[in-house]
Amino acid sequence: MTTFLLGGDLPVHRLGFGAMRLPTGTFRGAVRDPETGVAVLRRAVELGVDHIDTAWFYRWGGVAANDLIRTALSPYPDDLVIATKVGPLLGEEGVPSHQAGPERLRGLVEDNLRSLGLDRLDLVYLRVGGMGDPGGESIADRFAVLAALREEGLIRHLGVSNVDAAQLAEARAIAPVAAVQNNFHVQDRGGEDVLKQCEEDGIAFVPFFPLGGGLRPLDPARMAEVTGRHDATPAQVALAWLLAASPVALAIPGTGSLGHLEENMAAARIRLTPADLALLAA
Repeated sequence: MTTFLLGGDLPVHRLGFGAMRLPTGTFRGAVRDPETGVAVLRRAVELGVDHIDTAWFYRWGGVAANDLIRTALSPYPDDLVIATKVGPLLGEEGVPSHQAGPERLRGLVEDNLRSLGLDRLDLVYLRVGGMGDPGGESIADRFAVLAALREEGLIRHLGVSNVDAAQLAEARAIAPVAAVQNNFHVQDRGGEDVLKQCEEDGIAFVPFFPLGGGLRPLDPARMAEVTGRHDATPAQVALAWLLAASPVALAIPGTGSLGHLEENMAAARIRLTPADLALLAA
């Protein structure tokens, strides 16, 4: 399948776009030209992207992903789904360093509404914890705040990010969960029990760092035979693998480069064979 019904009512292509790298390649990297970010977003939509993942805290040096999205794409196409996330708070250095309590979440949702120029957000994830493994804390009080905002009409669908199976169950006891966003890629398959639960219940599974960013980079040498067979890059094979791994998996690779955008979107044309999948599982 090339599309997925997000939340049961929002059809999206399974290959979307992540906005984190529009302001900078890393949270402490050089600031990118906002005009390039606008061009990347417009080209992404031209190439068929109808699902953009962002956050108000994706900002650096005066450049903010949400501002770029609004500049590039507003008034928004009717079929464009914009997902965002709340929870992380920026520290003094301007990078996410701690997380909001329940009392801060309404304000963070409103920040996203204002910066994107929207009256309602299609999908809001509660992002839990930092860069470590998920689990170990209750998310009920925070998720309940987002559930109330959904009842008010400010949010259409809810998601959770960086959670284990127990936290996913905790959230679902409060309100429907349309999507889960966890760290997961071809060479880092921790938390497959969460993916299995998503498959059983038709919940979108939308990995962050699908190309191996963060603390668990890809090892291209382990992919060399498959990339050579398809005349593809490691990034393209990683995306093709994710789309083949599960019918509920959505890919949101991020980039601030037009060239990398074209490369990533071309991954939708790669069809991995059972032999390819067996090699990549080794």
